[in-house]
Amino acid sequence: MQLTHYTSNFKKQKHPITLICDNITNAPNIGSLFRIADAFNIEELIFCGDNIPIGKRMTKTSRSTEKYVNHRIEEKIDDVILQLKETHQIIALEITENSTELSTFTLNNNQPIALILGDENFGVSEFVLEQCDAVVHINMYGNNSSMNVAQATSIALYEFTKQLNS
Repeated sequence: MQLTHYTSNFKKQKHPITLICDNITNAPNIGSLFRIADAFNIEELIFCGDNIPIGKRMTKTSRSTEKYVNHRIEEKIDDVILQLKETHQIIALEITENSTELSTFTLNNNQPIALILGDENFGVSEFVLEQCDAVVHINMYGNNSSMNVAQATSIALYEFTKQLNS
C-alpha cells in the first residue's frame, strides 16, 4: 500500500540549510522550490530580486507549501550574503572551471549552509561566485550543460542532507 503524508513514518527533522535564490522568476520553478524546501525541511528560502512572482501561478506547483515554509523576499543578494556570511558556509550551485563535483564535496558540519541558486538563464553571477566559500556542480553526462534549477536543487539538497544525517 502506498503511504501518504498522514501514514508515513518519516521522522521530521529540520536541516540547517538556507536556500538563496538569485533572481529566479519562473513561477513553476518557485513553486517547485517551495515543495523541495518543505521536503528537505530546510531553515529558510530567500528569494532575491525585484520581480518575484509569489502568487497564484506559483501555488499550482507549490501545493500550499508556501504557507509553512519560512521564506522572504529581499531585493539585493549581496546584502543577504553579507548577513549570512558571518554564520553560514556560503556555497553556490554552478558549473565553473574551479567548481567541485557535488558527490566529492564535504560539508563543514559545524556551520549552517547557505546554498545559492542562480538565475534560470544566466546562472550564478561572477560577483556572487567571488563571495562564496565553495562552488559545487552536478556532473552532466548528456549534451546539455545545465539542468532545471528545481531538479538541481533537489539533487544538491539530497547530498547535503545525507551528509548532515550521517
